[in-house]
Amino acid sequence: MNPDRPPSPGPATNPTDGAPPARRGLLTLGVAAAAALAGGGLAWWRQATPPAADSASAAPTTSDGLAALWALRVDRPEGGELVLADLRGQPLLINFWATWCAPCVREMPELDRFHRSFGPKGWQVVGLAIDGPTPVREFLGRVKVGFAIGLAGLDGTELVRQLGNAQGGLPFTVMISADGRVLQRKMGETHFDELAGWAARA
Repeated sequence: MNPDRPPSPGPATNPTDGAPPARRGLLTLGVAAAAALAGGGLAWWRQATPPAADSASAAPTTSDGLAALWALRVDRPEGGELVLADLRGQPLLINFWATWCAPCVREMPELDRFHRSFGPKGWQVVGLAIDGPTPVREFLGRVKVGFAIGLAGLDGTELVRQLGNAQGGLPFTVMISADGRVLQRKMGETHFDELAGWAARA
């Protein structure tokens, strides 16, 4: 052996080597499943959390998008129904979010602060969850917000796209004037100061 040369690594080993045939099959299946889940999770994260973009980069909102918004009727986590048409004629801030979306979770207190500050001035705030009822209810049990939440489910992603977010990424926030015009849109995390600035220019 040459003392100046590091020892050669041994042959690569397979975690299933030496296992009985039945166990080897289970181990192989487990490794394959873990790899598939990791790949799927990464793809989901990339799709669900694109880079933040300001309203200027969003695609135009279609008239069909606004029509679909006013036609929307969804369940509330606490029971009952949220009817968007009931809010027509009032300035409105809509936020599309999900419990598995980290930026969505971070901005919840910012949205609630906007609701508390601008609600007395006539602003309505609605959070439309692109998520299932159970995780939303569990989340709201831990994080208290005063604004209305609706369970839009995965079907809500189509409305997100119709409102100008072609990628369908979250969070996505839309500000609508009392006369039904889209004033601002943003894909990505927002903050109270930004929202207050939008409202001041409305």
